[in-house]
Amino acid sequence: MKPIFTSIVIISSLVASCCHCDKNKTVLKKNIAVSKKETNNNNLNISLLLDLSDRIDPKKHPNPTMDFYKRDAAYIKTVAKSFDTHLRTKKVKDMNDKIQLFFDPEPLNPEINLLSKNLKIEITKATASLEILDKIKKAYATFPEKIYELAINDNRYIGSDTWKFFKNKAKDYCIETGYRNILIILTDGYIYHENSKIREANQTTYLTPQTIKSFQLNTPTWKTRFEKENFGFIPATNKLSNLEILVLGINPNKKNPYEEDVIKIYWENWLTKMGVKQFEIKKANLPSDMDKLIKEFILNN
Repeated sequence: MKPIFTSIVIISSLVASCCHCDKNKTVLKKNIAVSKKETNNNNLNISLLLDLSDRIDPKKHPNPTMDFYKRDAAYIKTVAKSFDTHLRTKKVKDMNDKIQLFFDPEPLNPEINLLSKNLKIEITKATASLEILDKIKKAYATFPEKIYELAINDNRYIGSDTWKFFKNKAKDYCIETGYRNILIILTDGYIYHENSKIREANQTTYLTPQTIKSFQLNTPTWKTRFEKENFGFIPATNKLSNLEILVLGINPNKKNPYEEDVIKIYWENWLTKMGVKQFEIKKANLPSDMDKLIKEFILNN
């Protein structure tokens, strides 16, 4: 596959002639509202964090309706469509938007890293064109699934160090002044990496089905125990008020009927303690069911 080139000839913008005639109050109010919207962080900075652990393995975690890695790829495609819709509503002179994709740790396969590099894109008035917008949409429609397939074929699942990503990279990589910063995390909700195993009393940097079982959070009284004994994730950082987070793909162990609620409360408390003010946490539903939710989170918030 050829990489996306970001050096694109500037597309000419048409400047409409201004009319200095009097405007009625309705038009004036409308213009004021539009102006406020355009100056209120109308530049998007979207980051995607992919969990390439064995959760994507179709043999270990089969799903007859749709493989989980294909659901992920479809979610990402919807994110890219929303990014495209946002860009096409802006004038070229106002374009200053970013979209990028991350892993932690980075995969060992150089082809995966090359594909992800080509998905790190910045659109400004100097690089904008209809051609580049079409290329972005096409790349995000095809490259992510290719990344997942390469990871599955490699069969070298090195886990997902989501906790350390927040600790070391979230602020530097995902938050920029003058942007509406959005981080979309593709994960089953469990967090584990052998190099980031920390426990402080009942607070941990990891969560697995085995952890939940060992903490006895698999009984009807799990919530009372959770709150009384202060279970949860150790905060990895703080002051993330300028970062909106959408967690997609929660896939709880079916053996524990309380697993989904446990995973969600871990994430909710964790994100809140790190200062995140706006977030949503959703299960690994079919892409057709998630399409509207993803678009609304990106375009309507």
